[in-house]
Amino acid sequence: MNTRPFGRTGRSVSEIGLGTWQLGGGWGEVTDATALDTLRAAYDKGVTFFDTADVYGGGRSETLIGQFIREQPAARETVFIATKLGRNNWPNGFTRDQVRGFTEASLQRLGVDALDLTQLHCIPPDVLKRGEVLTWLEELKREGKIKAYGASVEAMDEALFCVEQGGCTSLQIIFNVLRQKPISTLFAAAKAKQVALIVRLPLASGLLGGKMTKQTAFKADDHRLFNRDGQHFNVGETFSGLPFEKGVELADALKSRVPAGVSMAAWALRWCLDFEAVTVVIPGARNPKQVADNVAAAALSPLGAAMHADLAAFYESEVAAHIRGLY
Repeated sequence: MNTRPFGRTGRSVSEIGLGTWQLGGGWGEVTDATALDTLRAAYDKGVTFFDTADVYGGGRSETLIGQFIREQPAARETVFIATKLGRNNWPNGFTRDQVRGFTEASLQRLGVDALDLTQLHCIPPDVLKRGEVLTWLEELKREGKIKAYGASVEAMDEALFCVEQGGCTSLQIIFNVLRQKPISTLFAAAKAKQVALIVRLPLASGLLGGKMTKQTAFKADDHRLFNRDGQHFNVGETFSGLPFEKGVELADALKSRVPAGVSMAAWALRWCLDFEAVTVVIPGARNPKQVADNVAAAALSPLGAAMHADLAAFYESEVAAHIRGLY
């Protein structure tokens, strides 16, 4: 597993991490045993970056990660745990006391003395840009409750605002073959300021796994069903903002570009990793096999200039006009 520097923290993390929304629950059930097996499999394969949030399963994801690091004491020294706050009690969770309370609760569930990273979890842009919440995070950092802070954002104007804030260590963004805007709007600025970039939805909610059809059905508690048109949160968080049927068509059109013997998912993750500005991608996994499939991307060679030019042209001509939501 290759590693990359995580912004200005002085630490390095695996370039392929693990997103743990699905382990917390809320879009399909994963048992405690399977969740812990998945965390162990990731760690055994060199994954040292786990991304979670206080809202994932009402804290269940954090609790499971806490259990894992208690069972594997050596992991606490090497695993970088990134959590988030701001969606509990949303949009009313933005007082100083609430931010402090959410942080204390995450510390307790994870069983650590200090959070490696806490991220503002897609809070309203007007709240973010008032700046008070960043001041509260600075307080928590001075007190030693958090080691670093960043923000998970939905739109590039929010990302650029955060880049200019001196204390912002990282940004979490949606980025994949079907959502390429950050390349031209964010990457140079983030690199110049040494802001780490965490890539969520690198497989566009599974579209870039290449196995979905227009008839694919999802369970009632799966956001790919209940939020596919933005009914509950930003539509961009589901299929990267693409209408499901159009997303399937676009993914099908990409399949011929995937080399023989390489999974489409690994190819799509490799595309993200080809950008130097990207620090870590955080595909989800529900079981150890999916972890292995994701980690395979680290062993692939870069896709090459010709493929990147082709995919950039494909995005501009076939994809960009269909993306909905904040971007």
